[in-house]
Amino acid sequence: MSSVCLIDTSIFLNLLDVPNCNESKEKVTEDFKTFVEARCTFLLPMVTIVETGNHIAQNGDGNIRRTTAQRFVVAVKAAFSGDAPWQPVVFPDMKEILSWIEEFPDCAGRNKAPNKPEGTSFGDLSIIQEFDKACDRFHMSEVFIWSLDSDLQSYHQQPK
Repeated sequence: MSSVCLIDTSIFLNLLDVPNCNESKEKVTEDFKTFVEARCTFLLPMVTIVETGNHIAQNGDGNIRRTTAQRFVVAVKAAFSGDAPWQPVVFPDMKEILSWIEEFPDCAGRNKAPNKPEGTSFGDLSIIQEFDKACDRFHMSEVFIWSLDSDLQSYHQQPK
């Protein structure tokens, strides 16, 4: 089986060419082509959809926001209809989200890394949880989080 890639918000913003959030567009596009050629399976976590929508709504003038939001809608609808190179994950239910909420205070209180005096955000926690689910589901495949955030880049499982 090919590799399984969870798309982080930092990547989706560049793939959608969101103004002021697309500084790595060329590199991300190049990597995307490489992953497609390698027959990678792309998963779009719920948090990536939500956070990308937030960035779009808070960015630029109304015309830019609207135009960008229209591209976003096309990309997300295509994911749900099976017409995009990525597919949405099965969205978490209430019980699952409540378990994540229980973990959040510890994650927020612990520094991500010795040189990073910040905790893990709830958004990052949810994508890490999706990574863990994908590792269980696709244990015979390489699974990784594709992110520009070095903390999330460390989530990578080799096939068992």
